[in-house]
Amino acid sequence: MSIKVSNLTKLYGTQKAVDDISFEVNKGEVLGFLGPNGAGKSTTMKILTCFIPQTTGQAWVCGKDTITDSIEVRKKIGYLPESNALYYDMYVQEYLEFMAGLHKLGDKTQPRIEAMIEATGLTAERKKMVGQLSKGYKQRVGLAQAMLHDPEVLILDEPTSGLDPNQLIEIRELIRKLGKDKTVIFSSHIMQEVQAVADRVIIINKGKIVANDTTEALQHKLNNEVTVIAEFKQKIERSQLGQLKGIKHYEQLKDGRWSFVSNGQGDLREEIFIFARNKDLILLGLEKEQFSLEDVFKQVTK
Repeated sequence: MSIKVSNLTKLYGTQKAVDDISFEVNKGEVLGFLGPNGAGKSTTMKILTCFIPQTTGQAWVCGKDTITDSIEVRKKIGYLPESNALYYDMYVQEYLEFMAGLHKLGDKTQPRIEAMIEATGLTAERKKMVGQLSKGYKQRVGLAQAMLHDPEVLILDEPTSGLDPNQLIEIRELIRKLGKDKTVIFSSHIMQEVQAVADRVIIINKGKIVANDTTEALQHKLNNEVTVIAEFKQKIERSQLGQLKGIKHYEQLKDGRWSFVSNGQGDLREEIFIFARNKDLILLGLEKEQFSLEDVFKQVTK
């Protein structure tokens, strides 16, 4: 495995920013790291990148301990922090050359810079000063520097912050591509983005891991209580609906439609269809609601 975290805790005074968490991430896996503001996401990422030390517990990156082998760990990691600290008085090309020097890329400097500029869509901006760029393009520069030395592990804290919809699609595709032979951990508040890119999701809340599974598995757990929305042409009395089987509860919505929640057994759509047929009612619509990753997030962090 590329990353292993064991009983990791981080204290700021008496406050536990990270509270005894453990998890693993394998090579070739893209992990979405989610949680409300202040949940401990960025703190965990900073520990993995040797930016700050943990209070107790251990963390390894590519088999190297983040405390005893911190220099070796940093060589293997590409890191895009949430703040994305850049040198605004440098030109894009100049900044990437400077970062390549820090990584001692030598003869690989120009080929890697060219590859990263193309991958992040910075070709037209390479001769501009970093400080003159929009937030979205500054974010691209941050991504370029994180990938410049071809690290085995990428840790990206809000990598798509400030990007427009077209840029979002491009960076998502790039993360997917990188995830085929690298280990990628990224945080985001955009659930659709995580669902589109991540192989697995960890949700952290108040310093503790409250969910750790694939997006499909997490959604399936909520989908045990299926919600079906039905629209009838005729006016329906509430007492009539009490005859339906397999329903946990139901209510009329503001637009006149009805919401039915199952008790976890059978398909409500079939039950409602048969009910309408037997009562000579006309069904204008019958829709099964699917729980999203956002619903899962709300459920486990409320």
